[in-house]
Amino acid sequence: MAEMVACIGAGAMGEALVGGIVQAGLVPGQSVFVADADEARARRVAADHGVQAVGNREAAARADTVIVAVKPDVVPSVLREIGNVLRPGACVVSIAAGVPLSTIETHLPEGTPAVRAMPNTPCLVGEGAVALAAGAFATDAHLARAQALFEAVGAVVTVGEELMDAVTGLSGSGPAYVYMFIEALADGGVFAGLPRDVALKLAAQTVLGAARMVMETGRHPGQLKDMVTSPAGTTIAGVKVLEERGLRAACIGAVDAAARRSRELGRST
Repeated sequence: MAEMVACIGAGAMGEALVGGIVQAGLVPGQSVFVADADEARARRVAADHGVQAVGNREAAARADTVIVAVKPDVVPSVLREIGNVLRPGACVVSIAAGVPLSTIETHLPEGTPAVRAMPNTPCLVGEGAVALAAGAFATDAHLARAQALFEAVGAVVTVGEELMDAVTGLSGSGPAYVYMFIEALADGGVFAGLPRDVALKLAAQTVLGAARMVMETGRHPGQLKDMVTSPAGTTIAGVKVLEERGLRAACIGAVDAAARRSRELGRST
């Protein structure tokens, strides 16, 4: 991918994207620019990943793809700052949760290609889940460019923007639900007599392994569950308790509540 990439915002997610892009060899370090209101942080990220630290406007002026990785309330001012220096055909990719494409496009020059992305925190370890939605002026080529960049830090899907709130509720907020489940599994192990460190390691690895089974076998989770639940065995005894206490309903409710909150936040931007 012979292009210039800029990331405005060098927080945890911005740094993860920059590091993943460079590590994957998609773009050489000298063609990646990072900017942040905290200039010292931008310089540290640049030094750690072999990229260039510059100001917002210089980053935007030199890049073919400009990733905007700032807090949602800062997005409009950043877009207004960089809009008149963007290269012709440059694509702006926003990762700000809840900020709709209509808002992004309003604060950019008419006709600017824009893509909205919803990554999650496992991007920090290269196992993210990312959804992309194309704006009115983004072509298939712009979307493919964004997809290639985000695939450096995880799995990527493309959806219509009307589904981005659902994505936020599921994969955007979902890691928190999984962390709670891992913690609860570990607590169960401790209750059953395991040392805390052993229980936590086993719980985390169990979730990781189960997730890989779903991804790599292509089988429905229900099929994989049935493979473990022998008649009158230990697993079905545990599954019965989870069903009685509403695990499925609680998960569905959590995703729905987070999606509804994402819609509320989007209306306030």
